Amino acid sequence: MTKSPSPAQRLLPLTAAVLAALTGAALAPAQASSHREAPFITSQPKVDGTDFYMFSSYEPGRTGYVTLIANYQPLQAPYGGPNYFQMDPNALYEIHIDNNGDAKEDLSFQFRFKNTLKGISLPIGGKNVAIPLIQAGGVSEPNAATLNVNETYTVDIVRGDRRSGTRTAITNAAGGSASFNKPVDNIGTKTIPDYAGYAAKHIYAVNIPGCTQPAKLFVGQRKEAFAVNLGTIFDLVNAPVAVITDPALINAVPNTIDDASVTTLALEVHKSCLTQGSEPVIGGWTTASLRQGLLLNPAPPKGHQTTGVPGGAWTQVSRLGMPLVNEVVIGLPDKDRFNSSKPKDDAQFADYVTNPTLPALLEIALALPGTAPKNIPRTDLVTAFLTGIKGVNQPANVVGAEMLRLNTSITPTAEATQHRLGVAGGDLAGFPNGRRPKDDVVDISLVAVMGGLCMLNGDGNTLALGADCKPSNVPLGATSLKLHDAVDQAVVPLLPAFPYLTTPAPGAR
Repeated sequence: MTKSPSPAQRLLPLTAAVLAALTGAALAPAQASSHREAPFITSQPKVDGTDFYMFSSYEPGRTGYVTLIANYQPLQAPYGGPNYFQMDPNALYEIHIDNNGDAKEDLSFQFRFKNTLKGISLPIGGKNVAIPLIQAGGVSEPNAATLNVNETYTVDIVRGDRRSGTRTAITNAAGGSASFNKPVDNIGTKTIPDYAGYAAKHIYAVNIPGCTQPAKLFVGQRKEAFAVNLGTIFDLVNAPVAVITDPALINAVPNTIDDASVTTLALEVHKSCLTQGSEPVIGGWTTASLRQGLLLNPAPPKGHQTTGVPGGAWTQVSRLGMPLVNEVVIGLPDKDRFNSSKPKDDAQFADYVTNPTLPALLEIALALPGTAPKNIPRTDLVTAFLTGIKGVNQPANVVGAEMLRLNTSITPTAEATQHRLGVAGGDLAGFPNGRRPKDDVVDISLVAVMGGLCMLNGDGNTLALGADCKPSNVPLGATSLKLHDAVDQAVVPLLPAFPYLTTPAPGAR
């Protein structure tokens, strides 16, 4: 990397101008939003954050609430037995909220998991022998007697620094317990005939210390809500330009990850518990951390499910705010570094984004030389994806950093009338003002990275996206507004209410 004169000289200009390119230019075609995006995380799928959603709840009767969804464990196959996709009991999963614009967490929701092996056995020839499966019969209730492994979890809220702040437990509104059951994954219709009904029994009303309004909580397997033309995109956009610039073909090919599942950590929290003072804009991101060391036991004791003993300080290994950042902006040598970093330190990635390479790569992939936007540095992306858009989702006092930003005072749009292109489609309640499951972030990102926001903005610069953000600097012109990956995010099935992401595919139908 080329070194700047000094860190101090980099911080102010690059935190705003560079990192937006980081988030904005990053938002272009990729695989699932953040699946297997860095070398180390490919070896640790249990802590691989895949997508982060943050939006004002649009479920009728939930006005004033904000839904936070952090998905982990990518590309789960419905036939993934016999162990399926338990969460890592030696990991720390977190959702962070910055509510004053300083790029530091003010609230963190921390999830920890525990997997209890019951050791169900059957009498075989006069001996009780442990069964090889995680179930010994049908399952319809939380912690069913037929479950051989029961997953439970706790959630703490930390106010202030994630490690040194004040920590308190979130508790079940019914009975006050701080431990919650997680539903087993969708093994199949013989084991769990009504998975939707079974999973719904794991939606909890909870009390958050310091909040006067009750919240909702759900953790469990869900159908992958992200849609993408996966193989085609990573094969240098192996599709005719005539197809991916024809709006009539936005759903021309199948969603390649349609049958996959993820594990969802979902909270619905009243905005009064997330905001600070009169500032309605919050920033959010999710992380996962592991202990620094793992001591492997060459002779694990009988009756245990693990061969390792972790130790040392928590070390962050996964990070996700805006979708697609680490896939297509951060260079291969620093992808693990990005996953270990915090928003307040994002200036260290400036060299990757001052002159973003993604538009040039698209020129090569699409055989369209000279079509990258000419407004360098990309102030349009800075505003839209780093600091937030003034008058939409920009805090009054903002430090540019990579995270989702949501204006909690903007009225949510009913699901039936949500625009798949979010703000770019005139729907201010959509991406990049937060992110809803129906927001087609791949298509929005394609439009943005190739200068489409400048086309919407016009020469009058009415959205204050930067003096150089004008149609004359967008070689693709109006074509940039038509870019898509030929998979329509908006047709992915969803639930009309919390936790919004729908029932995962069963292992056997």
